[in-house]
Amino acid sequence: MPIPAFNRSSRARRFSAGGAVTLGAFALACTAVLGSAEAASAAPAGKATYTVQRGDHLASIARTQHVPGGWPAIASANHLSSPYTIQPGQVLTLPTGSAASAPAPAPAPVPASGYANNLDGWIKQSLAVMAQHGIPGSYNGIHRNIMRESSGNPNAINLWDSNAAKGIPSKGLLQVIQPTFNAYHVPGTSWNIYDPVANVTAACNYAYHRYGSIDNVNSAY
Repeated sequence: MPIPAFNRSSRARRFSAGGAVTLGAFALACTAVLGSAEAASAAPAGKATYTVQRGDHLASIARTQHVPGGWPAIASANHLSSPYTIQPGQVLTLPTGSAASAPAPAPAPVPASGYANNLDGWIKQSLAVMAQHGIPGSYNGIHRNIMRESSGNPNAINLWDSNAAKGIPSKGLLQVIQPTFNAYHVPGTSWNIYDPVANVTAACNYAYHRYGSIDNVNSAY
């Protein structure tokens, strides 16, 4: 199989004032400081929360958590009043609509095969099929040849070489021509030559019979 054609709004000025932060003419003592002032209080059950880190202040929390209404909304939700002091480890309730209150995205579904639908998953699934049929080959050997032949594109097709001129262009991850794919197709895989697992497994079966293993292939084959 020959080598393929490779194919924030305005910034407010802050001033330090005895450990507090002032915002314009309003005192915003919202920097988290160490101390034994108030003990951190737990937020009501079911509410989105944020645990204060050292150096946090209400304005920064409002910004990073995209809190509707900004820092005043956090202060109101937590019944904070001037000088709005918060402590590291304190758990703050965040208003509805904040980033932290949005539901976490659902995890990506796992394919029925149990293998990821990417090059890594295709190779691993091919190796599993090969093991069932006694076809030798390693992950590195397969990956190396795939990158040379198709750069990892399962839809790669060679339209310029002698095989293409004969009407049987090399296709898929390991650039297999249709007659070779048909002859060395491995049961349990798709008959679609562009199917990544079917293409790789058939090519490795061919390499096994001709070269002893895909690991022994280092150029066009």
